[in-house]
Amino acid sequence: MSVARILVALGVLTSVLFGIHYYLWARLVRDPALPPPWSTAAAWGLGVLAVSGLGGFVVTRFAPRALVSPLMWVFFTWLGVMFYLFLLLVLADGAVALGRVAGLAAGDGDVDLHRRLTLSRLVAGVVSVVAVGLGGVGMASALGRVGIARVKIPLAKLPGGTAPYRIVQVSDIHLGPTIGEAFLRDIVDRINALAPDVVVITGDLVDGTVAQLGALARPLASLRAKDGVFFVTGNHEYYSGVDEWLAFLATLGVRVLRNERVAVGPIDLAGVDDWSARSFGGGHGADVPRALAGRDPARPIVLLAHQPQAIDEAEAHGVDLQISGHTHGGQLYPWKFAVKLVTPYVAGLYQHKTAAIYVSRGTGYWGPPMRVGAPAEITHLELVPA
Repeated sequence: MSVARILVALGVLTSVLFGIHYYLWARLVRDPALPPPWSTAAAWGLGVLAVSGLGGFVVTRFAPRALVSPLMWVFFTWLGVMFYLFLLLVLADGAVALGRVAGLAAGDGDVDLHRRLTLSRLVAGVVSVVAVGLGGVGMASALGRVGIARVKIPLAKLPGGTAPYRIVQVSDIHLGPTIGEAFLRDIVDRINALAPDVVVITGDLVDGTVAQLGALARPLASLRAKDGVFFVTGNHEYYSGVDEWLAFLATLGVRVLRNERVAVGPIDLAGVDDWSARSFGGGHGADVPRALAGRDPARPIVLLAHQPQAIDEAEAHGVDLQISGHTHGGQLYPWKFAVKLVTPYVAGLYQHKTAAIYVSRGTGYWGPPMRVGAPAEITHLELVPA
């Protein structure tokens, strides 16, 4: 990323982060009139969490993972709890405001300060308990055993009698400050146990440079599939030194598909750069026509594209199935409704005009080590004749 882009991102991040922490201080410390020394400790704690998070995002660009990891575990865990604190407090403030409007409409204009203080304390207490509870449930889900999602997809172009073609997909692993080698090794072992025909990794494999994470990614060299292991870039590879990662993955036996196509089994498998890659320069950028050039239209074509947004162009060029990730299935409910503002395809199998699209909920997580209402998955796809 350019220096200007990094500075702009840090400016936005700082404003949002400190604005939210001020709001939490106002609703959880000031309005409930939390007595000293608790009020002082809470105010300092919120300030330290805000500053540590910002510092973590900065130092993770250049510091060793061993130094960054403990800091980011604390901050990212807090980030998940903070999300639910903020969301629940906004909802509570909305309900209280509606109640006051209703009271004014009924002619009750008196302000009962004792009742207001009691209500503030009740809201702060309930919201805190619920937010921490959701954070705990989310951590149990994200840090637990990743499930296998088994999906059968009929393709009209597969000749009758063709044996099911087995594709195992992993996506959005986000190897980085809080996800390490042990997690990846377990994923690799479980993929191999499925004995797939082909393995596909649909982007956002890493959050860090090859120097920081290369050793942790080595379990990928143990992946076994009859027709090979393939990878397409996600947006996070472009924050992490994409060219170095593409060269390194090749040494692990992972083939990167950059706007190109290969024949595997009864299908053609194509892959494109991430949908945002063009803005990073360096010759990167999704090019669906180039990926599909010269293909036999009688053979089923399966496209690997990190972001579901590629489906419009993919369908227009005759793709039969697109396999994507990126959304995490929303990761923290109800975030999936915000994702729907960008793409209608959040998780699972969909039909888009003449093409099918499967969107993985992701295998790891990004940011908070939590998943609420969007469990992680290793996806076992079976392509069968329609």
